Amino acid sequence: AIFLGICVLGLVGNIIVFWNLCFRIPRNKYTVYIANLSIADTLMIVVVMMTLMVQIFKFFGLQPGFQVTCSFYVFVDTCYYSMVYVGKNILTAIRVERCISILFPLWHPTARPKKFSTIACAVLWLLGIVEGLLDVFVCDPRAYIKQQLACAAIEVTIFVSAVGICLPLMVISSATLLFKIGRTFRQQYPPKLYMVIIIAVIVFVVSVLPLNIPRFILFYRPTEPEPPDKLIFISQYWLVFNSTVNPYIYFLVGRKWNQTICCSLRDSLHRAFVVDTDSDHCLERQEDRSHVEAN
Repeated sequence: AIFLGICVLGLVGNIIVFWNLCFRIPRNKYTVYIANLSIADTLMIVVVMMTLMVQIFKFFGLQPGFQVTCSFYVFVDTCYYSMVYVGKNILTAIRVERCISILFPLWHPTARPKKFSTIACAVLWLLGIVEGLLDVFVCDPRAYIKQQLACAAIEVTIFVSAVGICLPLMVISSATLLFKIGRTFRQQYPPKLYMVIIIAVIVFVVSVLPLNIPRFILFYRPTEPEPPDKLIFISQYWLVFNSTVNPYIYFLVGRKWNQTICCSLRDSLHRAFVVDTDSDHCLERQEDRSHVEAN
């Protein structure tokens, strides 16, 4: 019941964020990423809620003779893992592009294609769906238990993608961003951006590691080749928790720290993303002044 309640909160929050970003807030390069991330989080939460409802029906016997086909579980697993990988890819892209825009404020706006965010999201969706399909159909439970070579290759690829590529990119880009902003602006920069970066890194690490590392380790343990149910549940719990808290993080960091009057979600989202966009222009002006002084 608690897990289902968390899913409902996440579903409502992500739908509200998606609606505001698409129809009520001016579009920029970051809103495109966040809107796509909200879609992936929403679909993942819906799939988890479907699974929970099936378990409730079976546990309480609300409908005698209730049976679920194998195709349903294949569909659920494919959607679930695909959305997890899509979210992972988009989160990494957001942090990397944010870091590049700060490190190269003069080059980035001119070299970046106008529709780059849309194209990047399409590619990231494709990669995430391919990862999910390979994970479900190539590394199915039978292949996982038998530790087949194709399944081992998929497990290694997914593990390296998450822990060896996305995680270091997230941490390095965020650390670089913090250093650059702290050195450039010092007291001028609003502290909430620091919180956004720190929270994003923590949530990403907490979400990625519980799913990938234990599963990868257990795959190479012949005494226990199949992940225990508790591990699967904990991994799903953390991933759903990540998808649930994301929209509320946007709302909280968009508010002013000393604000006592309630503001709308639209205003909070607008303020958060306008601050991010304005900071790029501030860095461009700062870089211009540095070049002028150097010359």
